Amino acid sequence: MNALYLVVVIMLAAALAYRYYSAFIAAKVLALSDSKPTPAHTLKDGQNYDPTNKWVLFGHHFAAISGAGPLIGPVLAAQFGYAPGFLWILLGSVLAGGVHDLMILAASIRRNGKSLAEIARNEVSPLAGTVGSIAILIIIILALAGLGFAVVKALAESSWGVFTIGMTIPVAMFVGLWMYKFRKGRIVEGSIIGVIGVFAALIIGGWIPHTVLGPYLTLSPKSLIIAIAVYGFVASVLPVWLLLCPRDYLSSYLKIGTIAALIIGVFVVHPTLKMPAFTPYIHGGGPIFSGKLFPFLFITIACGAISGFHSLVASGTTPKMINKETEARFIGYGAMVMEAVVSVIALVAACSLEQGDYYAINCRPEVFAALGIPPVHLDVLTKEVGEANLAGRTGGAVSLAVGFAQIFSGIPGLTGLMSYWYHFAIMFEALFILTTVDAGTRVARFLVQEFGGRVWKPFNRTDWWPGALISTGLVVFAWAYFIWYGTIDTIWPMFGTANQLLAAVALAVATTALINAGKARYVWVPLLPMLFVSVTTLYAGWRNIFDKFLPMTKIEGKVTVGAVNVILMAIIMGCVVIVLVEAGRRCYRTLVKKQYTIFGKPVNVSAGELPPRFGEA
Repeated sequence: MNALYLVVVIMLAAALAYRYYSAFIAAKVLALSDSKPTPAHTLKDGQNYDPTNKWVLFGHHFAAISGAGPLIGPVLAAQFGYAPGFLWILLGSVLAGGVHDLMILAASIRRNGKSLAEIARNEVSPLAGTVGSIAILIIIILALAGLGFAVVKALAESSWGVFTIGMTIPVAMFVGLWMYKFRKGRIVEGSIIGVIGVFAALIIGGWIPHTVLGPYLTLSPKSLIIAIAVYGFVASVLPVWLLLCPRDYLSSYLKIGTIAALIIGVFVVHPTLKMPAFTPYIHGGGPIFSGKLFPFLFITIACGAISGFHSLVASGTTPKMINKETEARFIGYGAMVMEAVVSVIALVAACSLEQGDYYAINCRPEVFAALGIPPVHLDVLTKEVGEANLAGRTGGAVSLAVGFAQIFSGIPGLTGLMSYWYHFAIMFEALFILTTVDAGTRVARFLVQEFGGRVWKPFNRTDWWPGALISTGLVVFAWAYFIWYGTIDTIWPMFGTANQLLAAVALAVATTALINAGKARYVWVPLLPMLFVSVTTLYAGWRNIFDKFLPMTKIEGKVTVGAVNVILMAIIMGCVVIVLVEAGRRCYRTLVKKQYTIFGKPVNVSAGELPPRFGEA
């Protein structure tokens, strides 16, 4: 099948959903309005709260939410065939993911940029807030571990990638100083300087392996974990305008530019999908992961369809920087459907590989040998990309890079550059994912400070340096620990399940807030995706515990990892069930007893009185 059809359909669906469905949600469901100033203005401190140009903030938000999920998930799920993943990305992004991101962003804006846990505390109940805080903290740590693991896989032994990624840091800091200090408000000037700097680093990076710097920048996985941890710590405590926002903004240029180039490449090359629409592995027993299509497709492809991690960004950094409330539609829903396009491109890249080559790269050698499928072009591809070996490079990142490189090198005038495009794709993947790690660490830091603030008030102040440093250190140590001792077999199932359980929590909070705002007639907008995500993900978590993690406790050398995974998964699932039950109880009291929540306290609203606006309870 021609891959062009999939790309055209997802682009049309994204455009139509943004034009009509997001407009309906913004106008009718949320009633977005610029009549009140956003917290970026009312709480402006130049550190975390700072009004930001909507295009710059879109770049930050898109870069922050677009991590490993939209790239790696579709590649791994390709073992089911191209149809299941494509349909889930298409329907999930417009009916669930966009709704999830937009509604949580709007709720946080109206609550002075408070986190999802604090919104749950006020909209649902104090118990839901406390339990939600515990679950969210564990989930975000696991999510950051999954994202960081993908970066390590992409950058290990690649001096080109390490140099280019490293150089984006000083370039971004210079751009931040230029736009906010030297030439305040000169967005275009800063953008031009930054884009030139990033692409210069990319081009120069291609020469690094052949220079004296090559061996020093060829880092082992353990060295990369330390380097990423240091970066995550620094990016989380510096002012947002100095590093986080400009770096994510500049990274978005490379991300969007590369995806645009890949779309053009698909239009020009017309790659053929070598993977069938459905494979026998939809019934389970796949060589990459053994679960059946239901429910494991829906936790393998996360960010491209719906992702709970997005709710942390939408209630973390973004609401503290948004200039006008009405811009939430463009930033929240718009970034989500763009991410869906990215996911389909990743799916196309993986499915355009010969089946034998796809499985040879993504399976361990002994597993691939048992399949009895011969590789087709693996030796040629290995030689063309300049790698010593492509076989057994599990995790999805390498096969994705090979797929991207094939599309680029198929464009007239770009043939013969397979090695360049492969290493460019590796660097692109790392940059794509790392921007989520820095934003996610900052969001987790806010959550830890909010949680600690209940014990000691000063700890809740985001501008209090001791609190910022301690909370960031705890967060970074936790996710770095899981990367250090984890593997793709243990981290990705945990990441996918935890991520989607968080989405269920966020949709439950959005549903409760909508009912509390007296808009029960629109409750189907968040309720239907919440029910689907809750059922599929809780079932996936149950299967992970009994089919994967418990058996690990009986294998020598994996006892501790298996036990930790079982305990964490059980805690997360238990916390999510409590939040869902509490949300149901709150909705019942509101609908039946007409008892609304205002400033976190139940109040009986008399006839004729108006309930609070969405997110302001």
